Amino acid sequence: MKRIRAVRGAITVERNEREEVLLATKELATGIMERNQIEEEDLVSAVITVTPDVTAAFPAEALRQLGLTNLPVLDALEMKVPGSLGLCIRVMIHFYTDLSLEDIQHVYLRGAKKLRPDWVERCN
Repeated sequence: MKRIRAVRGAITVERNEREEVLLATKELATGIMERNQIEEEDLVSAVITVTPDVTAAFPAEALRQLGLTNLPVLDALEMKVPGSLGLCIRVMIHFYTDLSLEDIQHVYLRGAKKLRPDWVERCN
């Protein structure tokens, strides 16, 4: 039976540059969808947050560039917490799936691997 589930992921960029933000977001979204065998018709919505130092582009644009033009996407600003990881893009995608919670493959790339080492270890 298909249920709505959520999958998380994050990636860092080296510089706050438009093309780098868009390419990183595409890499992350593509990785999430491939690892979880998500088809476009299974998608419900996506929430993308960026740290306050990522201002060069709206990451939602990257999903539109991937062809996901009908997917409701919300960009938001991550809280600024002292000592937290910077230049980071986080994604949560809601989708219909038969996967159990334990079988969902969360994707953490580059410097964002340190955010959820438990999921990095289990999902890679």
